[in-house]
Amino acid sequence: MDAKDFDHWVDTSLSAFEAALDGLVPASAPAGLGEAMRYAVLGGGKRLRPLLVLASCAAVGGDRFAAMRAACAVELIHAYSLVHDDMPCMDNDVMRRGKPTTHVAFGEAQAMLAGDAMQALAFDVLTPDDGIAPALQARLCALLARSSGYDGMAGGQAIDLASIGKQLDECTLRDMHRRKTGVLLQASVVMGAACGPASAQATQALSEYGAALGLAFQVVDDILDVTQESHVLGKTAGKDQDANKPTYVSVLGLGAARTLAQDLRAQAKRALAATGLADVSHLSLLADSVVERVN
Repeated sequence: MDAKDFDHWVDTSLSAFEAALDGLVPASAPAGLGEAMRYAVLGGGKRLRPLLVLASCAAVGGDRFAAMRAACAVELIHAYSLVHDDMPCMDNDVMRRGKPTTHVAFGEAQAMLAGDAMQALAFDVLTPDDGIAPALQARLCALLARSSGYDGMAGGQAIDLASIGKQLDECTLRDMHRRKTGVLLQASVVMGAACGPASAQATQALSEYGAALGLAFQVVDDILDVTQESHVLGKTAGKDQDANKPTYVSVLGLGAARTLAQDLRAQAKRALAATGLADVSHLSLLADSVVERVN
């Protein structure tokens, strides 16, 4: 697959995804809550997690409706986590996706509620009255809950907050980012595979691909934090360094961090080769986009 075909797939997939997500996030939620939710999740972001769900589902010949619901649910969880992480009690950031963070735009209380509501909505989206078999609903809910809870994203954020000003070795740093960022990206891939008749071999290899990609994403994030400007990133550059947070750049150095990102991309592609699936080109090119991105 060439770059033009891949870009067309991305554009087509994201157009369908944005339409689906727009229809699922209610503007009618009371007292301005719907407006805050829609501000937080619509019209911005890389949408990497939804693309991973859809690409993985396509690779295993899965159910597109279930995968689109899973894609929306994952992005709702991701968006809720950003709203909460940006608040003054956590990372205290004022810019996200090139615009004021949700608590700056709507106030802290409304932002907290918007995050809470998006988290609940994610699981509502995965349990429609029809269209997804009950067993698959349960599987998708379990994958999403485990990746976003204490052993995943929330646990990683707790370690992150507890590590400010501390020296971490690479093993501890890797565990923190595996939980905070990597596990939800990995779950996106596995959720997509769960929507189709994936073999145990393919599912395991896709999970390994997702784990390598998730770590690569964070390594690149740490690199960009010190090499790009805020207007390119769409968020405050140099924030982790200013907050004295451990990163791959501070622990390994910039050159070694860049080498690690390339090694993780190669690891992800080896995992794809082990899936036994006929066409994993979308997933392979998504790995390239993660490592080569500039924001």
